[in-house]
Amino acid sequence: MIKKLFLGAIAFLFFNAVAITQTKDEKDIANAVELLKMAMINANKTALENLTAEKLSYGHSSGHIDDQKEFVGKIVSGASDFVSIDLTEQTISISDDVAVVRHVLNAKTNDAGKGPGEVHLRILLVWQKQKGGWKLLARQAVKI
Repeated sequence: MIKKLFLGAIAFLFFNAVAITQTKDEKDIANAVELLKMAMINANKTALENLTAEKLSYGHSSGHIDDQKEFVGKIVSGASDFVSIDLTEQTISISDDVAVVRHVLNAKTNDAGKGPGEVHLRILLVWQKQKGGWKLLARQAVKI
């Protein structure tokens, strides 16, 4: 019992120390990733446009590349429909005005009403600080 409490306390301190040591930019990027995830699930056109760069290069695991207009259009139309998205193993690395985010994405989909599906991907996101805010500039997915 004492061993479990001790290990729990150590884990609690470790995770809180990680959260405390995040820079403002790292927190802003983590927030932007979460906002993008929610905008994709909710098919929120305004949020998707605000979070992505005009010169977005959005690479799918199939090899297809979307620009900003195509990416937003597919989400909003339901051609690409995310029912839920779970992100794990996220890392954030920032160099000046560029942030590189990597994570594992597991999602439930219903693309174009074709019925339930699932995707399991490793994702690379490149964010750039533009006009004071972080914008998704590039994304590449690889199947797991």
